[in-house]
Amino acid sequence: MIPLRRLNKAAPIYNAFFSTQIPSSANYDDLINAAGKQGDFASVRHLLSKRLSQGCLNTNKTFKFIATDVSILDDLLQNLAAIDDWYAKKHAHDSLVAQLANLHRTAEALRVAEIMGRKNYGATAATFNPILNALAKKKDMSAAWRVVDAMRACNVNPNTTSFNYILTAYCFTGDVASAADTLVRMEEEGVKADAITYDALVLGACRAGKVEGAVAVMRRMVDDGVVALFSTHGHIIKEMVGCGYYAAALDYVRMYAGRDGKLDAETFGYLARRFKYVKRIAEAESVVKEMEKRGLQIENGLKDLSPSFLLRDTEN
Repeated sequence: MIPLRRLNKAAPIYNAFFSTQIPSSANYDDLINAAGKQGDFASVRHLLSKRLSQGCLNTNKTFKFIATDVSILDDLLQNLAAIDDWYAKKHAHDSLVAQLANLHRTAEALRVAEIMGRKNYGATAATFNPILNALAKKKDMSAAWRVVDAMRACNVNPNTTSFNYILTAYCFTGDVASAADTLVRMEEEGVKADAITYDALVLGACRAGKVEGAVAVMRRMVDDGVVALFSTHGHIIKEMVGCGYYAAALDYVRMYAGRDGKLDAETFGYLARRFKYVKRIAEAESVVKEMEKRGLQIENGLKDLSPSFLLRDTEN
């Protein structure tokens, strides 16, 4: 049983605080956490409602106090349910789910998310995604798929981000078969792949030692009109150089050059650094020389490979 003071009366000190302070999200977080640690959930509820009316959104520190004692969750949930404003109630529950997931309390986070679904508090894929992220980082894939099932039970469809968390976890360990199955499932459900999806697939192929497959994924990405991330190119460059495909690595970088000067500087520069790392100095010098011809910016760590830089250094 929750004491009546926790449901019906907010401590006046929190109302007086802003008589001398300009309201901010950080201020509200401090007050909410102070009240939460004292078990004063009525004030927590009051502050959660008031902050949104003043344009102070919840943050990843709003429910920091839950880390000290998760056993208060039932009391806290009863008070969150009593928030009058629907959006404030939804936003509070979403923030609590994210905080619990961040603490790796995924079972409790899922419980809160499912309450949102059952009570029509506005659960969306974004509500469940922090849980999927936490489980994917732990490589607990069975639990991650159970969360997807729980989403459907709440009439919430997984989005691209939801699948990307799962896909990235498979690809990070080189489990290309499971990653491919996940991609098929995405396509069957009409969920569109984005740059992060393709980045994960390229990573998975490289981790499995299938650099040709990674290049094929990159081609499909271009055909689908998705702009590649630098990290996606980086996975392929690193794998090619690691496998001793030095000429192929340079050809690959040249193939995608000419569209974005900044990206070109990053990919050529990264290739030069990988050559330097494996002590292929002649190849590294050749890449830096080509960067100069293309007018690309050369970072300090590669200037010792630049003939023109060395000449200027000698003249000085």
